[in-house]
Amino acid sequence: MEYVNELLSTQVWQGQTLGDFLTVEFLASILGSVLAAITIVFLGWIIAAWLGRRVRRIGEATAHLDDTLFNFLGSLVRYTVLGFTGMIVLNTFGVQTTSVVAAVGAAGLAIGLALQGTLSNVAAGVMLILFRPLKIGDFVDVAGKMGTVKDVTLNFTELADVGNVQVIIPNSEVWGNVIVNYSSYPTRRADWTFGVGYGVNLKAAEDVIRETVLADERTHADPKPFVQVNNLGDSSVDFLVRAWCDSSEYFQFQADIKRKVKEALDDAGVDIPFPTRTIVQAAD
Repeated sequence: MEYVNELLSTQVWQGQTLGDFLTVEFLASILGSVLAAITIVFLGWIIAAWLGRRVRRIGEATAHLDDTLFNFLGSLVRYTVLGFTGMIVLNTFGVQTTSVVAAVGAAGLAIGLALQGTLSNVAAGVMLILFRPLKIGDFVDVAGKMGTVKDVTLNFTELADVGNVQVIIPNSEVWGNVIVNYSSYPTRRADWTFGVGYGVNLKAAEDVIRETVLADERTHADPKPFVQVNNLGDSSVDFLVRAWCDSSEYFQFQADIKRKVKEALDDAGVDIPFPTRTIVQAAD
């Protein structure tokens, strides 16, 4: 205590005034805080980047996992670590982070009210990425558009339609509508209706249709193809035909079977009726 009183009374310490001493101490403190902040930012940046890469590589290393989901999770982890890093840096300079969080929350509320439409797309994008009702490469019908999924971002879903035209759909419309995913299951059932004349031997026609469908290598034996008379029309007896195939071959398979059955019925001499109209002219 006596030493301090002497220092205050003389204001001299090794040739420096007390003001100079306090200035040097303050600058040293600031310099230490700056160096600590730089170190924390540097380490936080490296850790955030490393964790983000690790999460993304989990999806890349496993074939059955969705890359889109792990890209999103990797970015989420990275920005979360950077956010905590920023809080630690503020604490280093003595800033009360509680008030900062409150200010950020208030600003976030104001921004959210101003950007309701955009944020609804982001929220829907998070749901799409987390629950994955569709993924890249799937053939889907959503919001009245049909095509192959090319990308799913936080704001929009990109499709390539059957004519290879880019279609951009806001995520809020994707998540808020019925999604028909034709690629979700490995197999699909194809349905046809074939009409034959009333004078045709129905058992012979049924055998021709069944043999033609079974002869195609894309037809699955289990479940067995279904071939039965389904309707007695105005001019034809209609057979309902159902067969299973791989989902990736569905469209070509359905088109090819139509042609093959028509040709097989023609070769077997089975009459395929078509609508006719008779015009009778009234007598004068």
